[in-house]
Amino acid sequence: MTGEAFYLLAGVWALGILVVFILAIRLSYRIEARSPDLTNRSGYLRKAMMFHTITNMKVARDPETQVMRRRMNGLLLIVLAGFAIMAAGLHLVRSGG
Repeated sequence: MTGEAFYLLAGVWALGILVVFILAIRLSYRIEARSPDLTNRSGYLRKAMMFHTITNMKVARDPETQVMRRRMNGLLLIVLAGFAIMAAGLHLVRSGG
């Protein structure tokens, strides 16, 4: 594969990974809404509390919320794997392999 084709594919790949990450963030907000200790009562927008939802800290223990949390963790693993695959691809293209 030529370098130009790889970089075009990398752009499409990045958009796909971004979509998966946005899905994980949206799921994190849904988990927070179901968890009384994480519910945003301030009236102001805030960042997703992903560290809490990833580590199951102050997250509701009902089965539905836990299924959502496991799905979010799976999406984040996909994002992590996407970065690893992209790094490996960049290494191959730059080394001429």
